[in-house]
Amino acid sequence: MSRQTDLALTGLAPLIWGSSYIVTTELLPDGFPLTVAMLRALLAGLILLALVRHLPGRDWLGRLLVLGALNFSIFWAALFAAAYLLPGGVAATLGAVQPLIVLGLAHLLLGSQIPGMAVWSAISGMLGVALLILGPDAQLDPFGVIAALIGAASMAAGVVLTRKWQPPVPPVTFAAWQLTAGGLLLLPLALWLEPGFPRPDLNAAIGIGWLSMIGAAATYYLWFRGIAKLGPAAITGLGFLSPLSAVLLGWLVLGEAMSALQMLGAGIVLLSVWAGQRAQRVLAMRTASPAAAAR
Repeated sequence: MSRQTDLALTGLAPLIWGSSYIVTTELLPDGFPLTVAMLRALLAGLILLALVRHLPGRDWLGRLLVLGALNFSIFWAALFAAAYLLPGGVAATLGAVQPLIVLGLAHLLLGSQIPGMAVWSAISGMLGVALLILGPDAQLDPFGVIAALIGAASMAAGVVLTRKWQPPVPPVTFAAWQLTAGGLLLLPLALWLEPGFPRPDLNAAIGIGWLSMIGAAATYYLWFRGIAKLGPAAITGLGFLSPLSAVLLGWLVLGEAMSALQMLGAGIVLLSVWAGQRAQRVLAMRTASPAAAAR
């Protein structure tokens, strides 16, 4: 399978993640973000476990708890805290610092090189996200800022460690293990902080089904597969596609308006994703064959 196909499959994950906002607001009950996150991760993890029928060995339990916490429990908890304390545009813009953190951590933990174009594409991606969703009424709550940055750092560390700690199993099995670990870690928090989750009606069942089976099981399989095949630095910039997808779905499904600045932001996001992938492709060519890069 070609690199372009691997990138396209990996990019489907953040594009689908962009649907989470519209599914949550239109189909799910308000006020239970941690419970929804727990159900999303745990249901997906348990269903994938039932399909793969492969449990981790005891020597992997500690690392799986760390990965489940970084990729799901801490990340989603911080994400929801930031969403409550900050306008959505501010939270998403601060979260867009994640690719820069991934580049730094990949260099420290994996010895990956940091192309200058990759840094500039990450910065321009943040600018594009800001234009796409940052409103004029943006307010900076200090605790919300900290929560957003913790979420970005948590996901970035999870992406890099997912590559560093690669078990000898298929990506779907690795996704099942991490989702289950993340859901189990969220379970006590959801029961303690959000009691009284209502019995799901048909809309809620559809929403939870989408978020867990498509928005978690399928997408994180593709995401972890991309990390294993392409590396953290190559795939992290694809995360900019998530806010772009969310805005486009709001425009297409809910009839929300798109301003000229938002359209400019969308163009910058797409350009930054392209530039980031070009930088990684050139780096891969130079690593494989200096003569090939010269041509």
